[in-house]
Amino acid sequence: MTRSALYLALASALLASTAHASNGPVPKQLSGPPSEFAAMSEANPAASAITSKSALIPVQLSQNRQGLWQWRGQLPVENGDFRFVAFTGAGEDWQVNMQAPFAARGQSAASLATETQETLYGMDNNEYPADYYGFNDLRTGNWTLEVNAASDSQTEGFVLINSESQHRLRAYQSNRDQFVGERISFVAYGFTNSLFAQKGGVPAANAELVNEAHLAITSPSGEHFTEAMYDDGLHGDGKAGDGIYGGDFLASELGNYNAQVVASGVTPQGTPFFRTTEHLVPVIDNPVTLASNFATSYVVDEQRMMVNLAIDGAKADSHYRVMAEVWGTSRESGKAVPVAWIGGMANTEDNSLNLGLDGRWIALAKAQAPFELRNVRVEDPNHFIPVLRQERLSMDMNAMPEAAFQRAPAVIDEAMIMGPRPAELNGSNRAGSRLLLVHGYCSGNAWGPVAGQFSNSSVFADFDQNRSHDQFARLIGNFGANLDSFGVVAHSQGGAASVHLYSFYWSGLDNAGPGRLIQSVGTPYQGTALAGNLAALGAVFGAGCGTNFDLTYDGAAQWLSGVPSFARSATNYYTTSFNDRRFRYDYCHIATDLFLSDPDDGTTERSRGQLPGAINRGHREGQCHTTGMRDPAQYLDSGRNSTMSANAAR
Repeated sequence: MTRSALYLALASALLASTAHASNGPVPKQLSGPPSEFAAMSEANPAASAITSKSALIPVQLSQNRQGLWQWRGQLPVENGDFRFVAFTGAGEDWQVNMQAPFAARGQSAASLATETQETLYGMDNNEYPADYYGFNDLRTGNWTLEVNAASDSQTEGFVLINSESQHRLRAYQSNRDQFVGERISFVAYGFTNSLFAQKGGVPAANAELVNEAHLAITSPSGEHFTEAMYDDGLHGDGKAGDGIYGGDFLASELGNYNAQVVASGVTPQGTPFFRTTEHLVPVIDNPVTLASNFATSYVVDEQRMMVNLAIDGAKADSHYRVMAEVWGTSRESGKAVPVAWIGGMANTEDNSLNLGLDGRWIALAKAQAPFELRNVRVEDPNHFIPVLRQERLSMDMNAMPEAAFQRAPAVIDEAMIMGPRPAELNGSNRAGSRLLLVHGYCSGNAWGPVAGQFSNSSVFADFDQNRSHDQFARLIGNFGANLDSFGVVAHSQGGAASVHLYSFYWSGLDNAGPGRLIQSVGTPYQGTALAGNLAALGAVFGAGCGTNFDLTYDGAAQWLSGVPSFARSATNYYTTSFNDRRFRYDYCHIATDLFLSDPDDGTTERSRGQLPGAINRGHREGQCHTTGMRDPAQYLDSGRNSTMSANAAR
């Protein structure tokens, strides 16, 4: 590339950066050492498996000869401690009857239950009416469940069942090619906690539990269909007869599919085993392709260079999350040597994506040409689904910045890992410093009633909305755009969105300090099983706040696969759960407890509220996710709020 062409490319990049800055946060040009390659690699689908102790049974009422609306189905009772929740939507209440195995007639579920309760099921303000029934010493076996309604005001619904048991179902989506025309694959198997050892932290299959499995699919347009799952060694299911089942379905349209894995069998005790898992599967458009079989580069200044990926098929004015490993040739051995990973959010500019690379990484690796990119992936920013993968890509590097030839740096500084700081973040010509109080998904003004417990604070307000992490983060950045600096105290999804902002965009967070930059309470950093479950309910009862893939196990795992260590280490998080008393059934929410694994706060399981690489500030019992649950809402803790306020960076 000629000198004039280099200057022209640089000028174009700077103009694009300036234009973007006027429309939203400026993306960081991320880099990190080879020691982080594994952490920044694409998520292993098996790591985001759902473990289920329950089953969600669809109910479809039809009119009988007497004019009543009715549904009859099987109710598998595994042991005497049995519970179920009937979701009736906003229509007329259902009359729910139960008939024991081999019994001549049934009776009302309410008369058999030891506890009944009208409740709401969901997370934050995205909730659905439900009727809870709890039983002690119920006869095991396959009961008949009958639902009756006097009118057709609500003919569709669900029954969520749970038997306290060590027998579980584990299932996960096994591929990420989520485009129209592709087949979406799943793997599932039953396991028993108390009998089978874990392999590398993963429970091993109990081949005796499941004797039939299938996929129940609802398409974006509302079509229902099923696909069989097989244990034959031919469907991505391992070896034939090992108890692991595999199956897939064809994604024929754009939008969100609801995929339910349904598994049935018999426990070693001879009682019925029946479990389901619910998965939200976004099918997106616009996979992109490389327009060249090599990446080009140009020098920006004596320290930095830009790596350019020419692509076809990208949407205009779009941005993507990009990750790639840079490899060079050792000056000492002549062998391939890892240099750094590069990436972040990249805007499309003239059908290309530009990634920054500090020449000091090259000096640190003692590398020289030839260079190449490995494990390149380009992801859509709202689902982190790869739209392009390239295992290896040669780099056309005719010139390198002077820093690449100088002595290796003694310290890895901000510019090496985040890129050049925008000029607008330098100086103090705006509205000073604040602590931003950020709510969560579909949330009302959670922090408003306690805002006075935080000094020098402002409440971020995007109430009752459903945003992806990226959309949410950009809104927080825009909210604080007139501040010199800000720290964050966040609840629920607000914590993940704040980490996303600090990871990928320049903002007032980068000027804040000293103190804790990001503090969160009840954030499902690794997702919540409720997100997939609520997507299934929403398909029948109405979307409510809408589905959120980033809050599912799958979506969270894919998001975390690109979150750098510097952002994790700047995050402080708290978890809570219900007050657990001996010899008593305890919970935060009586309905969601059927679905979540203990301990949980009614929305977020403690195990899924962990952010690896961040600072765990502790777990407290006796606090639930939000108001309306059994114990007080976690964000009302005045002692913790005072601690967070006193320690917050601003």
